[in-house]
Amino acid sequence: MDAIDKKLLNLLQKEFPLAEEPFRIIGENLGIREEEVLARVRKMKEGGVIRRIGAVFDGKKLGRASTLCAARVPEDQIRSFVRVVNAEKGVTHNYRRGHEYNVWFTATAATAEELEGLLSDVKKKTGVTDILDLRAVRTFKIDASFDL
Repeated sequence: MDAIDKKLLNLLQKEFPLAEEPFRIIGENLGIREEEVLARVRKMKEGGVIRRIGAVFDGKKLGRASTLCAARVPEDQIRSFVRVVNAEKGVTHNYRRGHEYNVWFTATAATAEELEGLLSDVKKKTGVTDILDLRAVRTFKIDASFDL
C-alpha cells in the first residue's frame, strides 16, 4: 500500500463525494485518473482491505428496529446455524466468538414486530432457542474510520 492508497482510503471513509462521477472527483483530489482510482479500489477490495463501500444510515431515525443477538449454538450446528442466519434479509453482521454465546449477529427490520419475526424464524429453522436479543438502550456514536 503506497501513499496514494492511504490517501484514497481516507477520502473513501470521510469525504466520499455525492456526485454522478464520484471516482473521477476522488481522482482529481489525488492527482490521478478515475480509471486508476477504480483499479486501486478493485485491488484493495480483492485483497480484503476494503469490504464494502456504502452509506451508513441512522436506522432509528428512519424508524427502523435493530438488535445485537448472541446465540448459544452447539459446535456441531454452527455451520448450519450461520447459513440460516446469513440468509435472513435483515442480518447485517455475523461473528463467531470464543464464549458460551458463540455466534453473535446484528439484525435490522422495518418494525419491531418484523424484527421479532426474524428472530422467531431463526429459532424455528435452526432449533437454537437460546438467542439473547440485546437491543440498544442508549446509543453512543463512534467514528469507525481510520486515519491513514
